[in-house]
Amino acid sequence: MAVVPMKKVLICSLKKNRKAILEFLQRQEAVEINSGTEEDDIFQKMDVTSQRSVFQRNSGMAEQALEVLNRYCPEKKGLLDSFAGRSDLSAGEYEALTARHNEILKTATRILNLSKGIGESRASLPKLEREMEELAPWQSFDLPLDFKGTKKTRAFIGSLPHPYTAQELSQALAESTAAPVEFSLVSSSKEQTCIFLVCSKKDAAEVDGALKKLNFQRPPLTSSVPADRKRELEEEMKKAESRIQSQEKEIRSLGDSRRDLKFLMDYYTMRAEKYQVLSGLSQSKSVFLLTGYIPADKAASLEASLTSRYDAFVEFSDPEGQEEVPVLLHNNAFTEPAEGIVESYSLPAKGELDPTAVMAPFYYLLFGLMLSDAAYGLIMVFGCLFILKKYKTLEPGMKKTLKLFLYCGISTTFWGFMFGSFFGDAVNVIAATFFNRPDIRLAPLWFEPISLPMKMLVFSFAFGIVHLFTGLGVKLYSSIKSGHLADGIYDAVFWYLLVGGAVIYMLTMSMFTEMLGLGFTLPPAAGTISGVAALIGLVGIVFTSGRESKNWGKRLLKGLYGAYGVTSYLSDILSYSRLLALGLATSVISTVFNQLGSMLGNSIPGAILFILVFVIGHTLNLAINALGAYVHTNRLQFVEFFGKFYEGGGKKFDPFAAHTKYFKVKEDI
Repeated sequence: MAVVPMKKVLICSLKKNRKAILEFLQRQEAVEINSGTEEDDIFQKMDVTSQRSVFQRNSGMAEQALEVLNRYCPEKKGLLDSFAGRSDLSAGEYEALTARHNEILKTATRILNLSKGIGESRASLPKLEREMEELAPWQSFDLPLDFKGTKKTRAFIGSLPHPYTAQELSQALAESTAAPVEFSLVSSSKEQTCIFLVCSKKDAAEVDGALKKLNFQRPPLTSSVPADRKRELEEEMKKAESRIQSQEKEIRSLGDSRRDLKFLMDYYTMRAEKYQVLSGLSQSKSVFLLTGYIPADKAASLEASLTSRYDAFVEFSDPEGQEEVPVLLHNNAFTEPAEGIVESYSLPAKGELDPTAVMAPFYYLLFGLMLSDAAYGLIMVFGCLFILKKYKTLEPGMKKTLKLFLYCGISTTFWGFMFGSFFGDAVNVIAATFFNRPDIRLAPLWFEPISLPMKMLVFSFAFGIVHLFTGLGVKLYSSIKSGHLADGIYDAVFWYLLVGGAVIYMLTMSMFTEMLGLGFTLPPAAGTISGVAALIGLVGIVFTSGRESKNWGKRLLKGLYGAYGVTSYLSDILSYSRLLALGLATSVISTVFNQLGSMLGNSIPGAILFILVFVIGHTLNLAINALGAYVHTNRLQFVEFFGKFYEGGGKKFDPFAAHTKYFKVKEDI
């Protein structure tokens, strides 16, 4: 339960070392870099916008080239390879690939040009096919379709949008023009009639007007005879298809460059990030300054590395006053996986305790209580263990998440056996249906919530009280540690007396204990003592909740309002009834699927139905209720638990790092 102490760091060195130092710091991922000092007559800042744009464009080109490769020669991946994380790249490999980055960029450009060529060729095919379709009715025509006529005649080549016979067409033309014409029907179908018409040049305008009245349409103009043009189009299509095949083959032949392209994408991403930092550095003609924060335990090794390698000046100092210092959490292996839950709420503010160590055990227990099926828990445990063992290069965030669900799975398994749930009542149903042994059942080690829901509800409330009181305990501990013992008494001890006294007092009332199904009732003496304690707590809260006010009237009113907060404790305790609700939901849904699957009894169809319903039903039940357990466990931590002592508001430690996708380059310091 610790927030890592931070040191302020100032690094000064010659500009000739700037590139090497920034790359070194980027690989270390140990320093959060500030924007540097303000500009003055000596120290200025660089404008590197254009360079960053180039790097981002090149990174985008590499990414697009990878997408093209994956389209034509997909990378072979296993079902779980998305967990693998980034591959390790030694400093030597990094330098070797860096020396080839221009060559790799040419490969990316070649792949993109090939892809562009394939796209253009494919786009041309529909156009060629459409032109062939348009030429199909003219295949018997032995003149070019752009034929205009002779010196003394005018030719009209086109189609009319109706089927015509020669007699019908002659009559239609005669109704629109008296000019002498000669025509022939090239082809005719239900949709159109293709014609070739010749008239005298002096009658061309009149004939053109008559044809327009008949909705005359000209065909695609071509200087070739239609049959010849068709052969040309077929040849063009063959060439386009051949180009596509050739370009696709060349792209596939470049499949071995996939690793290089991944590096290129990461390389330019790293350079863009480095130049973003570079734009904030204070630089003179000869030197540059860099300021930031570093975990205190890494300060000495960083100083030794920088001074020995680059002859740099490194100075450390403690943060001052109310300076906002970035937060980095550090916990043991058992509680570390829950750091992500704390981070998703808010990191500790300056001087505030890290709540991870206290929260983590409750988180695991609450999740297990809500899912509470031993089989589901074992699936989570073995699934997480398999991935953790198989993939050694898991990203830190993914590793924490898997460990979180590993511990949640262990808790789920424990509570599942305690409550006698293994795929619901699957053991009982399978034994009775397929082996005729109704006497075989998985007995709970403690009790069965579906049979004793009131007992489970009482346990949920009791667990909730312990959870809430632990939060108050953290509040008391924080106050004592910070030297504010009085605040701890006012904000924690008085509430212990009020809420705890009220709970114990109710346990002396037989009506209350009988309603909850408790097998005991505390003696009246306990009620007297608890009542006095609750009264002391109430009076203390009334007189101290508004202690920041100097006006006694306002202080009393704020105190009464603070005492009204006891109702929030009641609602908080009632919130833990969700432990009963979600636990029963998992069990009941499992039971329903088991009963549905066993409807056909002990038969081959019955076995097939049971297997199908069992696999599909329990997969859905596990997915839905695990999600529900995750959401509601977070809710109990964020609202009920953190609400008692935790404020948050800290800024996450964000070191200068290589936010790459495929490779990570790191060296020890």
